[in-house]
Amino acid sequence: MTPKSKLVIGTRGSPLALAQAHMVQAGVAQHLGWPVEAIEVAIFKTSGDRIQDKPLSEFGGKGLFTKELDEALLDGRIDLAVHSMKDVPTRLPGEMVLAAILPREDVRDRLIAPSAKSVDDLPHGARIGTSSLRRGAQMKLLRPDFVIVPFRGNVQTRLDKLARGEADATLLAAAGLRRLDMDHVGAAIPTEQMLPAPAQAAIGVTVRTEDDFTRNAVGALNHADTALAVAAERAFLARLDGSCRTPIAALATLEADGAVLLRGQILSPDGAHHVEGQSRGRPEEAAAMATDLAEALIGQGGLAIKALFG
Repeated sequence: MTPKSKLVIGTRGSPLALAQAHMVQAGVAQHLGWPVEAIEVAIFKTSGDRIQDKPLSEFGGKGLFTKELDEALLDGRIDLAVHSMKDVPTRLPGEMVLAAILPREDVRDRLIAPSAKSVDDLPHGARIGTSSLRRGAQMKLLRPDFVIVPFRGNVQTRLDKLARGEADATLLAAAGLRRLDMDHVGAAIPTEQMLPAPAQAAIGVTVRTEDDFTRNAVGALNHADTALAVAAERAFLARLDGSCRTPIAALATLEADGAVLLRGQILSPDGAHHVEGQSRGRPEEAAAMATDLAEALIGQGGLAIKALFG
């Protein structure tokens, strides 16, 4: 293992992405006994950041927020990259590895609406601003009268659009709001009503597979329980080959007896059709259990669901 005297973190430039990168920066510096200044934060604009006027599903979806960071990591411009795990493709290049997943925050979505504190409080025909197919489909499942309108941008941009009256409500991840010290905004939606995206609220760090020094330094931040849960959700997603074009939700939790409970949901984009279920097993069975649950849900789904998977 070749020691280093400095490291470079790659991140997107949104306030939330920077907050997450600084969490990793502080954690790695503390583990190594370095001053924080010895770990540089480099900002990259990704394809997902550049596309603001159209749904990401039209451009390939998942991976658009990681592509430029992956390239910088593999060609050595950065030593590690920090990601929101829900944006990370389920298959990584062999030269790259997930070295750590940080402790998970609140997994729920929050409803942001000037005149409502719950989904039921929203008026008939309310306009829901979201660019997430999963959130849009779930809201239509809960209330078919809702009208989904496109809403792109970072947290503050979406809040500004809401304030201008471009929608009656929007949805944001509770974890992101908390990391921005904005967890007073909106009302949390119970997971029994709306399951989150797979790996929502988890931060992941990728490094080059051969970079033992950085891999070990970052590995000290790994939270085993979160990593186990996220791995199960990503296995569920991988079996479905999920992308931003497919509304998929999943949540794995560790129970008091050590078992893993995985809940999963697949929806048609218009929310008119859905199938959901759950599975429970030992931690070492989590990946296989997730794959089996995905296959079972496809089998139970009607034609509209099966059509999503060819």
